[in-house]
Amino acid sequence: MAARHDSQEDPSDAGSIGLPDFGDNIDPMTFEQILEMDDDEEEREFSRSIVFGFFEQAENTFKSMDTSLTNKDLDGLSSLGHFLKGSSATLGLTKVKDSCEKIQHYGAHKDETGNTAVSDSGLCLERIKITMKALKHDYSEAESILRRFYHDQPS
Repeated sequence: MAARHDSQEDPSDAGSIGLPDFGDNIDPMTFEQILEMDDDEEEREFSRSIVFGFFEQAENTFKSMDTSLTNKDLDGLSSLGHFLKGSSATLGLTKVKDSCEKIQHYGAHKDETGNTAVSDSGLCLERIKITMKALKHDYSEAESILRRFYHDQPS
C-alpha cells in the first residue's frame, strides 16, 4: 500500500477530522484523540483550550529552564524536562517530548537514553544547553503548525 502524502491544511467537513500533514512534529493519532473530545468541530473549544494552555505552560517552563541552566541546577532541569515531557506527549508533540526526555536524563547525570551514568556535570549542562536550543526550535515549529490549524496567529 502506498503512503499517503497529503499536505492539505483544511479539515474535512465529513467523516474523519481530516488533519493536515504535521510531518514529524506532531503525532496525528495522539492529537486526533484530543480533537475527538471537542463538542463542536468548527469551534474546537475543548482542544483549543488544552493546546493554548500548553503554549502558556511551555513558555513559563522555558523561563524556568533558562533560570535553572544559569544556576547550573541539574535536578531542577531534570524535573522541568520531565514535567514538559508529559504535557507535550499528551498532545502528540513528538520532537518536543523527545528533547524534554533528553533534558530529563541529562539533568539526572545520564546520557540521552537514560541508560548510562555521566559523572561530569559540566558535560551534562552543555548537552542540556544544546538540547534546549533544539527544544525551543521544535516547539516553535509545533506552535506555528497548531496556530495555523486553529486559525490563530501568534500575538
